[in-house]
Parts: sequence; structure tokens; C-alpha cells
Amino acid sequence: MQVWANGASGHCNMTEIDSQKNGALEAVASAETLEALEEQRVAALGKKGWVSLALKTLGKMSPEERQEAAPAIQAVRAEIAGAIDAKKADLEAAALEAQLAAEKLDLTLPVPDRPKGSIHPVSQVMDELAEIFADLGFAVATGPEIEDDWHNFTALNMDESHPARAMHDTFYFPDTVSSNLAGASAEAASGVAGSAMTDRDHAQSLQMLLRTHTSPVQIRSLKDQGAPIRLIAPGRVYRSDSDATHTPMFRQVEGLVIARDIQLGHLKWTLAAFDKEFFEREDIALRLRPSYFPFTEPSVEVDVGYSNEGNRRVVGGHGDDEGHDWMELGGSGMVNRRVLEFAGVDPEEYQGFAFGLGIDRIAMLKYGMNDLRAFFDGDPRWLSHYGFSPFDQPTLSAGVGARA
Repeated sequence: MQVWANGASGHCNMTEIDSQKNGALEAVASAETLEALEEQRVAALGKKGWVSLALKTLGKMSPEERQEAAPAIQAVRAEIAGAIDAKKADLEAAALEAQLAAEKLDLTLPVPDRPKGSIHPVSQVMDELAEIFADLGFAVATGPEIEDDWHNFTALNMDESHPARAMHDTFYFPDTVSSNLAGASAEAASGVAGSAMTDRDHAQSLQMLLRTHTSPVQIRSLKDQGAPIRLIAPGRVYRSDSDATHTPMFRQVEGLVIARDIQLGHLKWTLAAFDKEFFEREDIALRLRPSYFPFTEPSVEVDVGYSNEGNRRVVGGHGDDEGHDWMELGGSGMVNRRVLEFAGVDPEEYQGFAFGLGIDRIAMLKYGMNDLRAFFDGDPRWLSHYGFSPFDQPTLSAGVGARA
């Protein structure tokens, strides 16, 4: 139904409007569904509804006529809108009651399974290597991630010109922050047995940074426990580097063995035993390649044989065999005499070896991951594919990578 202007005068037919209002109110009251109620709202209050059309006639009226008609039409609009809102609330309440009456909860049924979280592959790998090295007689040592320059560089025989000490490679703290953090480190560094700290050593103990490797843990452990010692130091380290195989923060494990009569053959056997258990293959082949590190002498890069299977590198086999090649796995060597002296150990009585492995990297090799950056994305799809159940516990008898 429509409302029209009464001839040229523009008067609204208020009698017709009242009749339409009563009909609309009856239709709203008799609506049995929300859909039917919505139809009544559109018919009355919609853009082309009869109330909206009545409001448009106000523009053709004289001011006196508009002053009389406008309040009446607005009152009709408000009355219909109020009736629609009240009816809608009643229909929604009735629908909810019907839904609750239809839904029954059987309290005797078992609780539905809830999604289980996943252990990150890196956490799993750290548990695996700790299990393997513990079986080889290694203890696990930890240390601060905010380290001083002396423990991170000087005590490891790294001179002032070493590239790792450059600002673009290491995260240094500002001097004002370093002075607040360095009290304990300066005191610890000053306790070096067998050598007095120089003014330069003291200044370096006041310069704080995010550690670039876990080697400072070895220095601190040697100073605290002395020799003989056999330990691994896993943990987070920081370097200013970022691409598909490098991130500013990554995890590293370094091993240290100091005793009498330790030689390079012990190093190779230890790494071979670890690799066979970790990669769960007996055909592991290692190659020691001469290299240079300031904290070891002699120094060797440890290469492992591998083959390509699709886009994945698979560790195993001899690197000189057909279809195989050598890949660098980590650095190692015999601990430099100066490092032993810095740690207060007599190099004439003790010697030993050290090695370092990237935990993220060996995780990528074992479980077929190609991009290190995915480790930090937190993508639940990636974690559900590569992650481990909380009940997966690495054991040497079941296989360190076995799933429960």
C-alpha cells in the first residue's frame, strides 16, 4: 500500500496512514518466524516502504502542514519499529528455548579429544643429542646468553682484529647498558688462575654482548670445575645474519673434553658415534679437513658423506662414492694451549678437543627441512607435520627419533 499527497496541497491522508499502521501492527504480532517479521519491516520501514514514502511527501507540504504531519508520521514509524523489535526478541527467545530443549548432554559420555600441542623439532633434537651425549659420558652445561667480551672472544684466543668482533657481525650492548650488566662478569673474569688481568682485559670484561657461540660456557666451566672435564653446552646464540639457512638467533651445541692423553682420534670417534646414533644410520662416513680456528690447534672441519634424494640431502654413505658428496657438518680441533691457560688449566698436563654443531642445521638434515626461517614462523600446519607428540621421548633403545 502507498501513501500519497492529497492533490496539489500535499496533505497526507492520515486516516489511511492510521489504517496501514493498524494492519502492520497486526501483521507483526502474527509473524511466526524471523523471516516473516523481516518482510513486514521491509514493507513498512524499508527504503520503499509505505512509512518511508509518507515521509517523502513532507517536502511538498507548506511549513504549517509539515509541522502538523511530521510528528504524526514519525510517531507511526516509532510505534511500528518498537513492535518489530519486541516481536524479534520474543521470536529469538523462543528459538533459543527450542534449541536448548532439543539439545541434550549425556554426562556419561567420555570427554571429547582436545587438540594436542606439538614439540618443536629443535626442542626434540636438543633432547635427542643430550640423550646421546649423556650415554657417551658428557654432562650438560649452561651459561648466560648476555656475555662479556672477555669470555666470548679474548679467553678463546680471538684477537682484536678478528672479524667476529666487528659491530656488523655481533650484537653489542651500548656502553651505558654494559656498565650496568658487567659487574659480575668483570669479577668472574678477574679470577683467571695463573694470569693477572691487564687493563685491556678488564675493559673487555665491561663490554657486554649477545654471545656468538656457546664456547664461553666451556671457559666458565673449566674455571669453576677444572680438568678433567667432559661436557656439552647447548643453547641459543646470536649473530647478525639472515637468509634461508641463517637467522640472527639460532641454537648451537659445543662439546669439550679435557684430560690427559686426549688426541684427535678420540674426537673423530666421538663425532662418528654421535652421528650414527643421531641420524640412525651405520654407514656414516666422516672426513676431517684441515682448517683454522683461533681457539683450536690443530683445527679441522668435519665433513660428512651424503646423497641427494629429490630436494633433500640425506646423510649417509661415503662422500667419494658415486652419487654422493661431502658436506661440512661443523668445526672442531684440539683446544689451543692459550685457551687452557686463560681457563687456569696447565697445558703441560692436560689437553683435549672441542667441537661445535648447529642444532637447527642438523635438525634440518635429519628431518628433511629446507628453510631455516620456517622454524620461527609458528605455522601450526608446519608444526603438525614436523612436530613431535609431547609423549615422544628419545631413547637409544627405541631410536632417538622414534615416535610414540
